[in-house]
Amino acid sequence: MREIFRPAFVALSAACLALPIATLSTTDVLAQAKQQTAPSAKQPPAQAAPAQQEPQLKQIALTDKQIENALAATKEMDPITSKLPDDAKPDPKITAQLDGIAKKNGFSSYDEYNTVVDNISLVLGGFDPQTKKYVGPEAVIKAQIAQVQADKKMSAKDKKEALADLNEALKSPQPAVENKGNIDLVTKYYDKLAEVLGASDQE
Repeated sequence: MREIFRPAFVALSAACLALPIATLSTTDVLAQAKQQTAPSAKQPPAQAAPAQQEPQLKQIALTDKQIENALAATKEMDPITSKLPDDAKPDPKITAQLDGIAKKNGFSSYDEYNTVVDNISLVLGGFDPQTKKYVGPEAVIKAQIAQVQADKKMSAKDKKEALADLNEALKSPQPAVENKGNIDLVTKYYDKLAEVLGASDQE
């Protein structure tokens, strides 16, 4: 999974995107809800992960070229990153391989690729997949909560866990999108981004 190499909140924004995209089984909903709070799962309750522990997102103004390059690079990186165990430590050989893919696809480094994907994911996390319009991550999580509450097939235990994780995600809001033009760009490429980035983070 790319989460090992990327800031933790990317898992949240991608999960926000991924949860309502398809018809979900009980397992899917529970897995996505767990993924959203994974970065702070080991923190004690109540005073969970302080904000300063989260990596700071460097927000940038995206370009069409960056989004196209990110789509191409992600398709090449996913076969490598999807095989890594969740608790794997960064391997210099794998990092070098990912760096090479990033450079081949127009980025100066794997770090620059991550910055672009993080900015895309930040915007994607606020999209309603039904309308394909930006509504903000809080509205997306609230919609997911309503979806879980209405699910008659989920067991009471799974539903309780999913709702607890989603409510925890609601308490840790994503930073506001500073470059509003990014929302228009992500809207333009929404279907491709949802397919590539949404699927990759569900591995």
